[in-house]
Amino acid sequence: MGFKRFSLMIITRTLLVIFSALLLAYFIYSPGYHAASFVILLIIGFQFSEMIRFITKTNAELTRFLNAARYADFSQRFELTELGMGFDELGKSFTEILNRLQQARVEQEKDLKYFKAVIEQVPVPLLTVHHNQNITLWNNAARRLFGSNHVTKLSDLQQFSKDFEQALTNLNHSGNLLIDIMIDGMEHRLSVSATQITICQQKEILVSMQDIQNELNIAQLQAWQDLVSVLTHEIMNSITPIASLTKTAADLVDDVRENHHFNQGALDDLSDVADAVQTVAKRSDGLMNFVSSYRKLTRLPTPNKKSINIEQFLSNVSTMMTQTGLSHDIMLSIVVEPKMLEFEIDVAMMEQVFINLLKNAQQALINNAAPKISIHAKLNKRGRVIIAIADNGNGVPSEIIEQIFVPFFTTKREGSGVGLALTRQIMIAHGGHIKVENINQGACFTLTF
Repeated sequence: MGFKRFSLMIITRTLLVIFSALLLAYFIYSPGYHAASFVILLIIGFQFSEMIRFITKTNAELTRFLNAARYADFSQRFELTELGMGFDELGKSFTEILNRLQQARVEQEKDLKYFKAVIEQVPVPLLTVHHNQNITLWNNAARRLFGSNHVTKLSDLQQFSKDFEQALTNLNHSGNLLIDIMIDGMEHRLSVSATQITICQQKEILVSMQDIQNELNIAQLQAWQDLVSVLTHEIMNSITPIASLTKTAADLVDDVRENHHFNQGALDDLSDVADAVQTVAKRSDGLMNFVSSYRKLTRLPTPNKKSINIEQFLSNVSTMMTQTGLSHDIMLSIVVEPKMLEFEIDVAMMEQVFINLLKNAQQALINNAAPKISIHAKLNKRGRVIIAIADNGNGVPSEIIEQIFVPFFTTKREGSGVGLALTRQIMIAHGGHIKVENINQGACFTLTF
């Protein structure tokens, strides 16, 4: 309605100007109308100035509206009632359009905040590798994964693994892979997926990374437990009657020797039979004890955790080891930083862990002239408790360092291969992990809680 009246006003004013111009021409060519001609001329000038003011005012309001829409200035209001002729409706239309734009912007920002909140809470780390090799971390999971480490460019990933940068570069189209990285002294196995997207004609790589280290540890542990359970069950089923029969046979041989008279040759033969039967019985008992030790791996209870001071706990373990055979020649040092550092553990289970590790360290120092064992407890950059047990022995041979936590594996002649396997299982049950590495002098077992 306002635009129609605007057009009508322009036409009316134009017609008035034309009429005034024709009237002026008539008075000019008619003698004696000089005063009337002058008045008509003034009227035409007023009409032109009023039309220019009218159009300029409208254009100014239109320009103000377009600028408000351009720069999202939704505070502007358009009250055009002073222009008259229905321009108040035009002003209301301008204001309504701005209100709708403002509402659309609010809805857009609301959706954006919602999607950002959803992305922030996604447990899978998400990042984008931009065309210029810059990296954007999109959520809390990604920031937690890298911790306080500086990650803004693709080359920054080399600090976690020399293959990390190259792996993401090779995934620039699409695909997935597994990669092992080390962040703040903690191992992570990542399942990495990448998708290439195009934004503003620039190609970018959207990367999702899922840390499956704990899941793999648990799955591997369950597989070993199932295997050990089956093996121990089958072995016990086979060896139990053998042990029973050998004991019965030994008793029968003894009974025959005591209640019957034989010549010396027959007695010698019975003695050989008795020795053979006793040897079988001893080996059967040894095998049953060996199998029974592996049942610990399949019957580990849920840890009954409680908070305890680490320094106090390590002091108790040291006393226990001294009482149960830790050599006094070994220099044992314990450092806890800070002194009041605590952790939540099942005390009985964790005592077994430290006893196993200290016994292994002691055995590694048998031929060392100045044996030393150091225990260092501290917090890492993630605020997690780290306890390192190091010795100055010969270390772990590199060819077996990846196998020492595997059940049944042992390098000791009388070893069962249970100790370190059980240690690893207890750490996993506590939600932590254990790793071993060779240092300048000896081996170092690091427990992360």
